Amino acid sequence: MKRVTSVGILLAVLAAALYAINAPFSKLLLDYMPSTLMAGFLYLGAGLGMGIIALFRRFKNAERTEEKITKADLPYTVAMIILDIAAPIFLLLGLSYTSAANASLLNNFEIVATALIALVIFKEKISPRLWLGILFVTVSCALLSIEDIASCRKAVA
Repeated sequence: MKRVTSVGILLAVLAAALYAINAPFSKLLLDYMPSTLMAGFLYLGAGLGMGIIALFRRFKNAERTEEKITKADLPYTVAMIILDIAAPIFLLLGLSYTSAANASLLNNFEIVATALIALVIFKEKISPRLWLGILFVTVSCALLSIEDIASCRKAVA
């Protein structure tokens, strides 16, 4: 059991690291291609990664525990697909108009936005520990963005 936990932690840290380097590399590549093409490449990479995972699961004969999508899930599935197409395009468009530092701060603030959406829309319970994390992320993002006010003016102009 301990090995499974260690592998899970390693994969979570690897996912966070790959997610963190996404914005700086995307910012560099946006000088050479439009945001829609870049979003397509991001999805291509994600699809290849998921394809590799599917192959590993097939060779390991991993037990499938997912439920099938029902007709009642269809509106949510369509909304998810539309939003998942729009989100990286808007992310990359915004990234092309702002500095990498501001984009990184906003990317960190996504944790707060996700938690608040879960609270308001899905009525998720937020623990005191998570509220403390939300507070720390909000304060740190505010402090760091105030220090770099010149790049905010550049993005608006």
